[in-house]
Formats: sequence, structure tokens, C-alpha cells
Amino acid sequence: MMKKNIKEKLIGIKLLILDVDGVMTDGRIIMDNEGRETKNFDVRDGHGIKILQRYGIKVAILTGRQSKVVEYRAKDLEIGDVYQGAFNKKDIFGIILEKHKLSASAVAFLGDDIVDIPVLKCVGFSAAVTDAIDVVKKSVDYITRNKGGRGAVRELCEMILQAQGRWPEIAAKYEFTEYI
Repeated sequence: MMKKNIKEKLIGIKLLILDVDGVMTDGRIIMDNEGRETKNFDVRDGHGIKILQRYGIKVAILTGRQSKVVEYRAKDLEIGDVYQGAFNKKDIFGIILEKHKLSASAVAFLGDDIVDIPVLKCVGFSAAVTDAIDVVKKSVDYITRNKGGRGAVRELCEMILQAQGRWPEIAAKYEFTEYI
């Protein structure tokens, strides 16, 4: 059962912004002998993003690092708003709000590190992965049960859909009845 104050904040969410390293991934960066970078993404997180998009919630990526792998993953998930190399995420957050003509209260953000705190303090719903650093966990509305890169994104996607009353329709479509 979702807490009333959390549900109230999630009802009006129209955009979910995600950090990458430590949120969409487990935070590890793997480089081979040629300097090529790889990352591990959770397929269930990706499916959660796709379901969210099908129900009209936009998704954006806002990350401090620059990586071709992120471009490929975003394209695979049809995420058009990808902001990489963002040292000052709060400035980019303002650009995102302006682009989508949204108020900060209509945005959720999932982060894990200190660079995320300025945006976490601005959004309508702030969340941290369970393995985020402590100062971040103290700054948010919700801490996921799942770790970054291991279901945290999916967890938040499902929470948004539940709060907005979409979950019964999804359950019927996929022929299950259990409500999380």
C-alpha cells in the first residue's frame, strides 16, 4: 500500500528524469583494453520505461558523464531527451522544464549521488536508489527497495502508474491480478 503523501505527489507526474550511472546501471564502468566502455542495464527497468511511455509519461536522461553506450540505450528505449556531460544538472533541469512546458511539480527524478541533490530538491517527487550515498537518501521523498541497475527504475515506473490509477489496466493487459 502506497503512503498517501507519496501517491499525491506521483499523481501529477508527467516526466521522469533518470540519472544513469548508479541508477540505470549498477554504477560500475567496464572498459576493455581498447578503452571501449560497456555498462550493464536491467531489461526489466527498460520494460518499465516502455510501459510508462505507453501511458503518456515522458522519460529523460540527465547524466554527468558522456558515453556512447548511453546514446545507444536511449535510442533503444526511444528516449529522445538525453543530456550528457551535465556538470550542473540544475541548469539542464531548467532547460528540460522549459522545453516540455512543465512545472517542477510535474517531474520525478531518480538519483544516487551528490551531483543529483540540486535537482532532487526542485522536483515534485524525488527518489534515490537504495544504494545511493547517505546524504542523497536524506534529501528525497522515497528510497527504492531495489538497487541501481537492479530494478530501481522499474520500481519507480510502477509506482507512478499505480498512483495514477493505470495499474489495473496494465494488470488486465498482461493477465495478472497481483497488485504491488
